[in-house]
Amino acid sequence: MRIKLLAMSACLGLILLLGACSGQDNSNSSAPAGSNAVQASPGAVQSSPGAVQASPSPAQEPASAAPSPQAGAFPRTIKDANGELTIKEAPKKVAVVHWGYGDAILLFDLPSLALALPFTEKQSVLHTDSYKPYVDRLPELRIIGENTLVNLEALLAYEPDLIIAGNAINKDIQAELKKIAQTVVIDEQTTDVWSDWASVVTKFSEILGQEETAKRFIAGYQAQLQAAKEKLADLDETVAFVQVRENAVWLQGTQYLKHYYEGMGLKPPASGDMEKGAQISLEGLSVVNPDHLFLGYFNYSDKSIPALTDQWEGTAVWNMLKAVQNKHVYGINGELALGYGPIGNSYGVQAILEALDH
Repeated sequence: MRIKLLAMSACLGLILLLGACSGQDNSNSSAPAGSNAVQASPGAVQSSPGAVQASPSPAQEPASAAPSPQAGAFPRTIKDANGELTIKEAPKKVAVVHWGYGDAILLFDLPSLALALPFTEKQSVLHTDSYKPYVDRLPELRIIGENTLVNLEALLAYEPDLIIAGNAINKDIQAELKKIAQTVVIDEQTTDVWSDWASVVTKFSEILGQEETAKRFIAGYQAQLQAAKEKLADLDETVAFVQVRENAVWLQGTQYLKHYYEGMGLKPPASGDMEKGAQISLEGLSVVNPDHLFLGYFNYSDKSIPALTDQWEGTAVWNMLKAVQNKHVYGINGELALGYGPIGNSYGVQAILEALDH
């Protein structure tokens, strides 16, 4: 059996997406479940038949961003993991060498951007509909790292005005980075991209002098969550999410997906693995046995790559699942929805709402 097909209102989603990006002052978002870092690092992608293809809908935001200096003003002195540094003027060429920061930096207006990606460019989410409005508006985008390794030669050739790094992910190359350009090293414990993308977006806005952009997006996302929660208020059935890889399936824990379970008011199945998540077999999934099951494919946009659940479908155990029997199985882009960035999470909220709100 194949996954339930849900048609998406692409035009409406795109309008919402672009609305979120508009009006950005020239000061202007996967680690993952189970073991959060291992499970949610983006992997390969593939489009499965019948998959939920939520239109992009990055929210239009605020939450309180702490404006360092006066919003948009330079020079500005900011704190990073190594103390304080002064950025003399708004950077025109920004290089982000932490592979987990790509989602967040795309929210901002930049003339030129260089990115390190978690995997190859071909496998990345840069080509998805959710990312397209952000990527297309960039006058220049360079890739300076793939498979978590920063290409220092490519970075040097890019000639950035400013480099943004993480004190853990990029700890071994900090000295080299600082020789290339001024480098802001973000404290990854204080500003945790894996569990709190809003803090990363806020920090970026402080670095770039684009505080209002961060405020708008964060506020818009919170409004998106609240609206979804209200629409699903009468849903009393259980919902589970699994991350689907080629050779493994991971049950996503409520602790990691708090923004969906608490933010949207979703009810998890009663299972000892539900809080932290775990790698799971088909038999283990039959014990969890949710009323609604989201398959978060990490091969969502590349049909040539298999998914382990392809082998499960059609088996007796699979067909006994409540979600399968009631046609409540939904395929979504796991690299986006089960990741950890603002763009991906906005896609996730919309995809989940469109699947459940019927």
